[in-house]
Amino acid sequence: MPTNIAGSAPPAEFVASAGSARDFPREGLPEVAVAGRSNVGKSSLVNTLTGGKIARTSTSPGKTRTINFYRLDRRLFLVDLPGFGYARVPKAESRKWKQLVAQYFENRPAIALVIQLVDSRMNPTALDLQLAEWLGNLGIPRLIVATKADKLSGNQRAAQQRAISEAFGGEPVILSSAVTGAGLKEIWKRVADATRSEPREKSPKQ
Repeated sequence: MPTNIAGSAPPAEFVASAGSARDFPREGLPEVAVAGRSNVGKSSLVNTLTGGKIARTSTSPGKTRTINFYRLDRRLFLVDLPGFGYARVPKAESRKWKQLVAQYFENRPAIALVIQLVDSRMNPTALDLQLAEWLGNLGIPRLIVATKADKLSGNQRAAQQRAISEAFGGEPVILSSAVTGAGLKEIWKRVADATRSEPREKSPKQ
């Protein structure tokens, strides 16, 4: 079973599936959000981090259209955000996604960290870079995690890790795999560090 840095998966429970800001939990616990393009592996990472199958996964992109909150060990929320960039999502749905995620990012001082996922098999897209820039403008700390690393050879992993880091201006990149558990310990260390910090001040809307 995948484990956290303490050696075991933390107790996790589903709390809310929010379709609007009024549905967001109000407990004030630190929040670690998982963001990225459709089908990049957000729900799979949530399941890997919690050591179970608490989040639904799908091979069809664009299925998650609400913000799902999972409480871990009654100490923090792991937040699964809807994916973006799937061309077949209707424009109205895309606008709704943007509004919902904007409300979340811009009005949740409890966000301690955003784990931004990219696919390790390709270089970041313009949308990936735009998300990173948006988070930077809002002053939200982020961690770049490249998923599906088990599908690459050893040489490919090193090359892609370098290329992805360069695309994000030299930011460190963690290679991860929901199949092998690669990168899990490093991710948990960053989560632990981020959630020990003081709450982030609310940033003005850009």
